[in-house]
Amino acid sequence: METLSGLSPRIHSITLNKGKDGSPDLQNLELEPADHGSASDHQFHSMNALEILRETVRILRYNLTGFVAILAFLICPVSAVVLSNILVDQSLVRTLSIRLLLVAKSSGLPLEPFIKQSCQKFSEMAVSATLCFPLYVTLSLLSKVAVVYSVDCTYSRRSFNSSKFYVIVSKIWKRIVVTYLWDCVIIVGCVALFFVLLVIVSSTFSIMGFPPDLILYPAMVVGLIFSIILANSIIVCNIAIVISVLEDVSGPRALLRSSSLIKGQTQVGLLIFLGSTIGMAFVEGLFEHRVKTISYGDVSSRIWEGPLLVIIYSFVVLIDSMMSAVFYFSCKSYSMGASRVSSQPVLEALTISFESTGVQ
Repeated sequence: METLSGLSPRIHSITLNKGKDGSPDLQNLELEPADHGSASDHQFHSMNALEILRETVRILRYNLTGFVAILAFLICPVSAVVLSNILVDQSLVRTLSIRLLLVAKSSGLPLEPFIKQSCQKFSEMAVSATLCFPLYVTLSLLSKVAVVYSVDCTYSRRSFNSSKFYVIVSKIWKRIVVTYLWDCVIIVGCVALFFVLLVIVSSTFSIMGFPPDLILYPAMVVGLIFSIILANSIIVCNIAIVISVLEDVSGPRALLRSSSLIKGQTQVGLLIFLGSTIGMAFVEGLFEHRVKTISYGDVSSRIWEGPLLVIIYSFVVLIDSMMSAVFYFSCKSYSMGASRVSSQPVLEALTISFESTGVQ
């Protein structure tokens, strides 16, 4: 079993007394340096994206069975539905795409292939997100909670206990769902703001007499700014979910806590988001080309390539969730080290309460 050492961001004062489950593997897991001094003597440092990835791989190798179970039962079903677009109504996609094109034309934007493809892609994403929302708020959200709990167990030198996990989820599920709904509001608000600004900018340049080809450039600038704002918003929302699992906050408070926690380390979060987005987009492109495109290959090749790409996509989603949890612990360790303040996570208190009730 590989030893986790050096890079672990878990608070030293929390992990010293763990590993009492009787498991030899857990007792041999070194999550912090061997120094048994006080937390104030611990060298706190923030982790860069590469260190977070390495730490994620170490945690994955340590608890491979548990994370594979999460991938198989919680992530893969959602990934299969999302990649295949089995729930997407193409008539809704066409209707939304046509309306977006009409708005773009009325704003003065040229109906070039890039604009048409962008409207088509956004329509597919919007319809898919709407129709798949029940899956996102159940299986997908539960998978995120399971990943965060597993990472916390690894850092706390505890084995994953399904009974404890069920009790913990039943106690904190409401605040997790509330936080997730607020995340959705933030993302939808960012998208709505982008379209409003895009229409305003395009219409302004059109009224000023600029030709449609030139109006495209300020529209691209607005799109670039929107991409940066959206990426930062998604990072804050992802960490807010982790916070709602590990701390007794939810909704706007979790979002504010997330924004405050990652302050100064946004670049690391952006690199994590960029890597995950590129990985997911690459697998989606492969699935579109090699499985959904009828003109490619034969039926037999699509039969085995489809499930393989679903597994790869699910693995990227799993790594992204794990890196978000590790990023949270890194930011938490750094902030607590700077303030020299230690606290007990909510899951620790819930676990102690669970064990005191004698439930097995």
